[in-house]
Amino acid sequence: MGGEPADHDGVRPLLRKFDQRLTELIHALYPDEQQRPGYARLAREISTATGGSISGTYLWELATGKKRNITLEQLDVLAQFFGVPPEYFLNEEVSQRVKAQLALATALRDAKVRNLAMRASGLSPASLDSLLTIVNETRKVQNLPEQGHQGPGTDAEADGEATAT
Repeated sequence: MGGEPADHDGVRPLLRKFDQRLTELIHALYPDEQQRPGYARLAREISTATGGSISGTYLWELATGKKRNITLEQLDVLAQFFGVPPEYFLNEEVSQRVKAQLALATALRDAKVRNLAMRASGLSPASLDSLLTIVNETRKVQNLPEQGHQGPGTDAEADGEATAT
């Protein structure tokens, strides 16, 4: 058989993570499960915001991996609605960059995290490294997972190098 090789689960590699990436975007946009719209309402919001057409059933099928035959037009509509490049759904490198930005945006929703970041602005590199060490140790004490690049001097994402263009 010719064409693109299938992965071990019979799904083409390009489509393997589509459902996971779509679900991550939905959860990032609507982090509160109680406030998260159903697929029918979300499909209406997508259509209203973008002028594109997608049904609630089809959106559910895409998000659960039941369907994988998305058209370029639907891909573009989803990318436009969620504010990501269409490549987010298809390219691992772009997906990782967007995920890093989503994690930052999610963290900044917390007023105390924003306040801490604002107060840290302007401190010397040595002081920032000390604060990072304190935060990392506190996360360990609370059995929280490591978050991204936490070592001293790793400020590439903060400098805007992780952009989803």
